Amino acid sequence: MARMTWIFSPERVDTPDATALRRDYYGDVAGRYFGRVLTEDEYDDDMIDDGLGLLAPPAGQFLVGRYDGKAAACGGLLLLDADRAELTRVFVRPAFRGLGGADLLMGGLEEAARALGARRVVLNTRLDLVEARALYVRHGFGEIPAYCSGPYMEIWYGKEL
Repeated sequence: MARMTWIFSPERVDTPDATALRRDYYGDVAGRYFGRVLTEDEYDDDMIDDGLGLLAPPAGQFLVGRYDGKAAACGGLLLLDADRAELTRVFVRPAFRGLGGADLLMGGLEEAARALGARRVVLNTRLDLVEARALYVRHGFGEIPAYCSGPYMEIWYGKEL
């Protein structure tokens, strides 16, 4: 019996797989916020594409994870300054959760942050995203003071690399 594996690699944010993953990410986090599945008309392309131009070297990186060849996970990094990289759009599709991909994704993002020259990784999230928060804490992130503000930012985390 063949063993299914995860493979993570940098990918442009505008590829079909990366675009579909970002759309699913947005649907998941916005759907949780509103307590229901979004309708097709509620997807906002400007929100889905916000800041994407920076998720490529030298300003950042975007990783896509494939499980048994299927696009299943993604995550981005954005350099905030010479020392800090921000994690963004960290997502594993529901059908692929529980298969170890989230831990591998976090490791890949930390490695990519180091390659970009970052010495610290930070992120912001919402309190209701409890699975994500547990993932960050499991990977050594601790709560830090707010380093930015926005309508969907409720808690901030950081980790020295």
